[in-house]
Amino acid sequence: MKAVIYHSHDDIRLEELPVPTIQAEELLIRVHGCGLCGSDIGKIVQHAPPPVVLGHELTGTIVACREHVTAFAEGQDVIVAHHVPCGTCHYCQRGNYSMCATFKASNIAPCGLAEYVRVPAAHVQHTTLPLPASLSAIEGSFTEPLACCVRAVRRTPLHDGDTIVIVGLGSVGLLMLQAFKVLGTQMGYALRVYGIDLLPARLQLARELGADEVFAAPAHVEEIQQLIATYTEGRGADTVMLATPGQRPFAQALACTRKGGVIHIFTAHAGNVPFDLQTLYQQELTIISTYSSSPEDLRIALNLLTDRLVRVEQLISHRLPLERFHEGVAMMQTHTALKVYYHIAGEFHAEQSL
Repeated sequence: MKAVIYHSHDDIRLEELPVPTIQAEELLIRVHGCGLCGSDIGKIVQHAPPPVVLGHELTGTIVACREHVTAFAEGQDVIVAHHVPCGTCHYCQRGNYSMCATFKASNIAPCGLAEYVRVPAAHVQHTTLPLPASLSAIEGSFTEPLACCVRAVRRTPLHDGDTIVIVGLGSVGLLMLQAFKVLGTQMGYALRVYGIDLLPARLQLARELGADEVFAAPAHVEEIQQLIATYTEGRGADTVMLATPGQRPFAQALACTRKGGVIHIFTAHAGNVPFDLQTLYQQELTIISTYSSSPEDLRIALNLLTDRLVRVEQLISHRLPLERFHEGVAMMQTHTALKVYYHIAGEFHAEQSL
């Protein structure tokens, strides 16, 4: 089978590997396709040391399952997430699932960008979900990234009437926009959600997906501060969600946040950002972050997709075969792609999995 294997940041190959062998309580999945995540790009550009598993936004069909698997059957279409918390450690008991040592060590094998994946027993039990017939494979692949947004919204202290500003309207920022709107409504809150980005096409798409207002990122931080102030009676946003990295977006977030407000970091920052702790102290700002999701968030996300409360069909800008993996990475890095989805196919022989 074909799989994208990371050897180093400048040596990522499409290789021929044996179809994985599964053990008791495990599944073998023939992958429909897999989305390319910003975290995959981050691992590459930050020169992460191997082993690195690329690809985790996948759906597929069960082609083999071993004894003791009763919740699923061969031929069933499923969604599979890549990390599973233990549920019992100090971190899990306090809702910090992505800090769990088991969570960080767990993964599918060999990666989501492969024709077949082995789904370990813990994943079968906690992070494998049936793909509803009403959802396409591509729509289902958004379950994991949407679940991360769901967890971020649920970790944000919200009040009725709050203003949320999302800095960065890539595919995750656009998912976050929708998650705030729909989950806020379900909580009984009327939230106003604004978006900031450099690209006019993304600003327009944010409008279509429900943003109350969007703003082209100006050259000077003071300008965006003044813009948000005019929409918030001079206060600034209650929460600013950073969905893109860098010093400039962070400076925009700091400028847009009201006194006593929240800056929520939802993207990996490779370097340091300048920050005056006196500002944090004097303005009683809260800085929080959210990384990844939990099994409960996955189920909430899938329900949102199934009920068509979050729209994702407009977010896929490019569909490529695995052979064009590097092309997809380059397009994401240069922002010529909003979201890349890799179509994956393979031939299966049952004896290979046993």
